[in-house]
Amino acid sequence: MKLSLTIGWRIVAPLLVILAGISWGLIGLFSTYLSSVGLSPVQITVVRCSVAAVVIGVFLASVKPHAFRIRLRHLWMFVGTGVISIAFYNVCYFACITLCGLSFAAILLYTAPCFVVLLSAVCFKERLTKQRLFALGLAFAGCLLVVGVGSGNVSLSAFGILVGLASGIGYALYSLFARVALKHYEAPTVMFYTFVCAACALIPFSQPVEIVTCAFSSSTVLMVMLGLSLVSTVLPFACYTTGLAHMETGKASIMAFVEPMVSLFIGVTVFGDVLTLVNVVGVVLIVCAVALLNLPEKKVLALVNLSKKEKGKSHQVHFGGNKLHKMRIFAGVKH
Repeated sequence: MKLSLTIGWRIVAPLLVILAGISWGLIGLFSTYLSSVGLSPVQITVVRCSVAAVVIGVFLASVKPHAFRIRLRHLWMFVGTGVISIAFYNVCYFACITLCGLSFAAILLYTAPCFVVLLSAVCFKERLTKQRLFALGLAFAGCLLVVGVGSGNVSLSAFGILVGLASGIGYALYSLFARVALKHYEAPTVMFYTFVCAACALIPFSQPVEIVTCAFSSSTVLMVMLGLSLVSTVLPFACYTTGLAHMETGKASIMAFVEPMVSLFIGVTVFGDVLTLVNVVGVVLIVCAVALLNLPEKKVLALVNLSKKEKGKSHQVHFGGNKLHKMRIFAGVKH
């Protein structure tokens, strides 16, 4: 039974992470409309986090009221996921768009898996296998091609580059903080306090009265806000956080690279963007990276070491001396 559950999560967890990437990729449908009615990027982020916190809070209150309970000594985890990650990377990302342009800002943001893989190796002792590094290279190269770097004139500044890299680090830190938090709390608890902390951090800079006025100015605006918060916030974070609890952080972060691919598809089919050959090559590279990450890790070295060990033990049994020595060898093999 335990083995079947392990195999099941090995399949379901990557699918949840991919679904999260798809849902995040749909955010352009909602954010474009909200931008057209006058909301700033920071205000859109506040809408996402605030509504998501309310929705998850209602869910917890009706189904799992005990999930609200957290220990004060664990508050730093939610400050990490909410303020240091979600709020921080949004502010840096929007600043980088202003300073460097959207394409370059997107590339710097999607350096996040690079930081996740490296930080996971340091914090969680995850192995930097050749397979993972190769998949990371494919995914990053594909992302470069998907966003069309080099297709337009981008004015760069040193501060803009630093802010863009900071957005990538902030984006990566969610995986690290969430992984620690999930050892103590369920996914809904982690998401609720993440969005509460993020909203509280950004509300002072978002002119909340203007957001409320805009929300109730039209039923369409209100529905789009709800769509943004449910389809592109609650759903993907629920899927990603749940998937993250059953797979390694580095793999989860790289597999979420499907987000820019979905954004590209939405741009072509909905907003009429032109899909070039370079974009197609980028999409193929990302798909290959996701497929490569879902293949079992090679364990040839472990099998070789085991074979050598068994050979040594067999040699000792044959030339051993007494019966007691042989019994100890067999006992060692059994244990």
